Amino acid sequence: MKKKSGFTQMFLVVAIAAALTLGIYSFAAAHCDTLDGPVVQTARIALEKNDITPLLKWVQPEDEKEIRAAFQKTLAVRIKGAEAKELADMYFFETLVRIHRAGEGAPYTGLKPGVAVDPAVALADKALESGSVDKLVDVLTKAMAKGVRERFQETSERQKHTEDSVAEGRQYVKDYVIFTHYVEKLHGIIGGKHSGH
Repeated sequence: MKKKSGFTQMFLVVAIAAALTLGIYSFAAAHCDTLDGPVVQTARIALEKNDITPLLKWVQPEDEKEIRAAFQKTLAVRIKGAEAKELADMYFFETLVRIHRAGEGAPYTGLKPGVAVDPAVALADKALESGSVDKLVDVLTKAMAKGVRERFQETSERQKHTEDSVAEGRQYVKDYVIFTHYVEKLHGIIGGKHSGH
């Protein structure tokens, strides 16, 4: 019994340290890094149902053993009271997301609040929930069209004055590069030249 109590105390110290350092991490946007994201949401359900199976899809097969061990430790501590449950859950969320990100070759910089989720990603999640992609397509199409039109207009106006002076010519080249790179990146994304995280 004494050994188990020592383990619980050590686990709680580690969990508290992890929870306290949350504020130190940078807030780089990454959907699966958020407390409202799908990885943590799946983990919450798994812990409540005491069933790890649904969340194993978020980790690589070689990481399953580590996640199973963390899950069992978390379940053992959660029953110690509300405070212990909160700390144990945070420890598990941090562990799960860190391992998930490593499995994708992406850096882990801590858990973020849900507000860190890109609005387009939030719309993508809503599309999956509702079964309709129409609103997402509409929002993205309008944003893309607006971006192309604005950059085109600026470049087109500069083009009219490109021969007025060297300074005007250089400003045109700058706008031209911005416009063509924007279009090139959009085309790359549309053509499937993109990566995960």
